[in-house]
Amino acid sequence: MAELKYTPVPHDQKAFMAKARARKGFAEAYDALELEYQVAAQMLKARSRAGLTQDAVAARMGTTKSAVSRLESAGKHAPSLATLKRYASAVGCELQVKLVRQKAT
Repeated sequence: MAELKYTPVPHDQKAFMAKARARKGFAEAYDALELEYQVAAQMLKARSRAGLTQDAVAARMGTTKSAVSRLESAGKHAPSLATLKRYASAVGCELQVKLVRQKAT
């Protein structure tokens, strides 16, 4: 069997977002899920810093890779705090939640 070599695909998130925001209705839909995207981004960064794959996180959480994939996909799944705590622990972090006063409009 041939050995497979992983070659990451370059991705420019800022350029992608600038192009996407130009599409009609994208900005409103994206902004409605802003918190979910922020949480997903933090999860991905934490897993990357820990040097773990989704498989490794799943093993540490006692779940499946597909469940971890769903957790990391913003807007498709609303995980419980207990699940987020298990994920945080699996990637060597602690979960912190805080309520911040809304800005006056």
